[in-house]
Amino acid sequence: MSSRLRDRCPECGRRLINTRFDTTFRLTDRTERLCFGLPGGLCEECHQLYIDPDLIELLDLADGRCVFAIESDLVLQDRAWSSTD
Repeated sequence: MSSRLRDRCPECGRRLINTRFDTTFRLTDRTERLCFGLPGGLCEECHQLYIDPDLIELLDLADGRCVFAIESDLVLQDRAWSSTD
């Protein structure tokens, strides 16, 4: 994703949903690391999550595998607050 969120899925070319995700990464030693509020793009068609590789490297997750991701509660709460305005 090279320091900015991409707009389209590299596999199917469809638009990505760009938001923040709470994720779980499984590392090579079988431990898991939780990360909250990561910016990323999700393809609804391919069900792939794309996170900036520089961010993955910065968080020392390059050898890990994302095994779970869900849209961050902070994003959902922010949307709920803005819809009541």
